[in-house]
This record gives sequence, C-alpha cells and structure tokens, in this order.
Amino acid sequence: MRTLKIMEHISLDGVIQTSGEDAFPYADWTAPYRSPAGRDEVLAAHGGRFDLLLGRRTYDLWSGYWPKAPSGAMADGLNAATKYVATHRPESLAWGPFESLGPDIVEGVRRIKSQAGPNLILWGSSTLTSTLLAHGLADEVLLLVYPVLLGAGKRFFAQGTPPRSLELVSTKAMPSGILVSAYKVVGPLKAG
Repeated sequence: MRTLKIMEHISLDGVIQTSGEDAFPYADWTAPYRSPAGRDEVLAAHGGRFDLLLGRRTYDLWSGYWPKAPSGAMADGLNAATKYVATHRPESLAWGPFESLGPDIVEGVRRIKSQAGPNLILWGSSTLTSTLLAHGLADEVLLLVYPVLLGAGKRFFAQGTPPRSLELVSTKAMPSGILVSAYKVVGPLKAG
C-alpha cells in the first residue's frame, strides 16, 4: 500500500496561495526564503521516486512551468512522476505521464493507494486535502511554515475540514526562517 503525504508551503496564518489568481496581491511570496538548504530538505521529503496527486488548478499551473524547467533533481523528479489529477476534463491533460482520478475522487485515490508503486505526494489543493483527511486517506502532512502573515488568500484547510489529530514526527528550522514540520495523521480528533 502506498503512503500519501500532503506537502505544502504555508504562511503563519495558514495561507497557501502563491499565484496571482483571484486578484491575490502576494504572488510568489515564498521567493525571498528559497535557499539551497530548503530545496534539499524538500527533495529529501519527496523520498526519491514518487508520484503526484494534483488538483486540476495545480496541474495546470505546474504543467506550464516544470516541463520547460532546466534539468535538476526537482524538475526531473516532478516530470518523471505519474500525475494523478482530479479533473472533469481528462482529455485536456498533456503533461505526462498522467492519469485522471475519475469521477469519484475518493475511490480513485483508494484505488491508486492500493496499487504497487512509489509513494504519493499531494501539493497545492486545500479541497483535496480536506477530502483526503475526511476519508482517512492521508498518512502524513509536511508543512513548510514561512515567517510571514498574509492576511488573505486561499487557506490550507478549506472550510469544513473534519477535526483530526496529528502527531509531530519531526521539525527543523531552516537558516531562512522556515520551519519544516512533519506530522503523522493519527485519526479523528481526541478531545478531553
């Protein structure tokens, strides 16, 4: 069974949006904090060979950049990964290898997780994040927390995300001020 890891760049106030869509005024707010050490940490977190689970919006953004990016560990890994995409328009997918999750996203993810293959990484979708957590399909969460407050933008956890307990596995402070924290998804929230 494959492990599914959610990875996300996130501000202290929970914003994950980095593009200028929807009149978002802070496109590319992560850029001032990028460093070789941070890149190496992200590459290590991917764990070598991996496949991607992507929402359609993230797929479209990435497919415009990564296939044309210079060769390197990150670009080569992302381009080689099978992209499992939540989409109603699978015929318009071009950046491969790819596969549509199908009309039932939950069943599609269950099917893919049960198959042999590399672990799955989800980047960039609060909608998929909430769905995966609600159905017990996410195994790990890795947050790259930036020392910024944005005040507006798409949040990591969409409204209605079910309460869950997570266990801190590790945390590491990067020289740029980013905190890299890894969590294991434990299950439903345990309240006292």
